[in-house]
Amino acid sequence: MTTRYLDVFEKEKDLKTKHQVVASLDQNDDFTTEMALGSHRMQADELEEFGGHNLGPNPYEFVSGGLAACTAMTIQMYAKRKKWSVENVEVHINHNKDHCYDCKNVEDKTSKIDIFERDIILKGNLDNKQRQRLLEIANKCPVHRTLHSDIVVKTKLLSD
Repeated sequence: MTTRYLDVFEKEKDLKTKHQVVASLDQNDDFTTEMALGSHRMQADELEEFGGHNLGPNPYEFVSGGLAACTAMTIQMYAKRKKWSVENVEVHINHNKDHCYDCKNVEDKTSKIDIFERDIILKGNLDNKQRQRLLEIANKCPVHRTLHSDIVVKTKLLSD
């Protein structure tokens, strides 16, 4: 039975790996997935229109959230090191897949590009030069750099 409240992973649950992030989905849970992210517990889901129950962020919302959080942290860390007055950093992310953006292969229905639109609001006593520098720093956040790098996902099947 799927509910909005988490039955947190039991500490005794025998996890098959020692990874930082674990997702567990039983056959009766539709798409509602228990997540262990380090010492934090949450759940992921899909929208009802996609067969889920909308009881948690969908996978792309997790990716977008990682980019937003990393951007805010990177900007704030840099501003503190420079002793600049940044009272608040707010990062908004929208994700979509654009099939028309990749014009070279526009006839190929599998041709698409993931687009993350990122809007940053900086509150504080900053001049224009400082704001522009913080925009440059936003593009250097580790998650942003990961999303722009060549990525390899190595997968192996473990026995139960």
